[in-house]
Amino acid sequence: MLPCQLRSLRLSTVVRPLLLHARTMAAAPEPPVILQDVGDKGVITLNRPKALNALNHQMIQLIQPRLKEWESSKSMVIIKGAGEKAFCAGGDVRAVVETVGEPDALGEYFFRDEYILNCLIGTLHIPYIALIDGITMGGGVGLSVHGQHRVATERTVFAMPETGIGLFPDVGGAYFLPRLGGRLGMYLALTGHRLKGRDVLKAGVATHVCDAERIGELEESLLSLQSPYPEDVASVLQKFHEESAFSKDAPFSLQPVLPKIQSCFSGGSVEEICGNLEKDGSEWAVKQLEILKKMSPTSLKVTFQQVERGAHLTLQECLAMEYRIVKRIYKEHDFTEGVGAVLIKKHQKPVWKPASLSEVSDQHIANHYFSPLNPAEELPL
Repeated sequence: MLPCQLRSLRLSTVVRPLLLHARTMAAAPEPPVILQDVGDKGVITLNRPKALNALNHQMIQLIQPRLKEWESSKSMVIIKGAGEKAFCAGGDVRAVVETVGEPDALGEYFFRDEYILNCLIGTLHIPYIALIDGITMGGGVGLSVHGQHRVATERTVFAMPETGIGLFPDVGGAYFLPRLGGRLGMYLALTGHRLKGRDVLKAGVATHVCDAERIGELEESLLSLQSPYPEDVASVLQKFHEESAFSKDAPFSLQPVLPKIQSCFSGGSVEEICGNLEKDGSEWAVKQLEILKKMSPTSLKVTFQQVERGAHLTLQECLAMEYRIVKRIYKEHDFTEGVGAVLIKKHQKPVWKPASLSEVSDQHIANHYFSPLNPAEELPL
């Protein structure tokens, strides 16, 4: 063998494995959530930017045990979303629908584990700061709203649009929505109205605001705190809040219609709310009626009772109630139809069954969706 051939052989035995390793590393998928220990602080990064950081079961399974561990070993936790479009656009309900009817249906454990995580966030003994920069809906609301601190930016878009997919505003919606003041929570729950930017603060969902371009700086300031007390965390958040350039002091965009929301959505049933809107007859009221007519009648009635009952329950009780509802509703026609029409086929024209409010008995809603499960099936909180 010539020297040049020998050298070529030696190179090939080294270079080829290295190239193969490099290709393997390049092909390795990104983890859906990144969990970082930063000294005495923990950072959770939802890492599915192409899917708008939609929450799937794997992410829940990764977050919950680490968050439980951090509660006794860290001084605070920050949660954020990768990319600039979304904090978390919701739970991965499409994956739930795709396994409905199968022996090991995802819905049998996805919601259970999600609600257990929501409860942990709501009862955490250390500061929990959610940087809700971008789209924050459904499952993303559950990951943020129950924590002590929620920081919105001018890019934040908040909504609970579940009545439009045959579901209901779960992940603890029964707890926080009726506590927003007046009938704002009922309005947001039934219509799925989107709050943007400063309105997320004005509505009482966010606790602070920060300019989007400074959200990284805010995170660095929090992480640089030395063994912080809760008041130290609050002081940093307040500093960035006060220095925010985007107009947090501008009026709440819903302010002009808050009296109408209060009067129209104070009805004792969904039908009465619709009747109030018809009597009002204003352009705003007509628009709300049009929105409600597009929603699942079953979902509207479930949501109405959910929010009414939740006003008098603890977070744990609300989540247990919502689990009873979701265990039944996720297997039914409207959820599969709604997710298919809105998220899969995207024609936005679901066919609801039943198709009208008059066909949905309030008594049936109460007896079917809200009744206790078998003791072994109840949410283990």
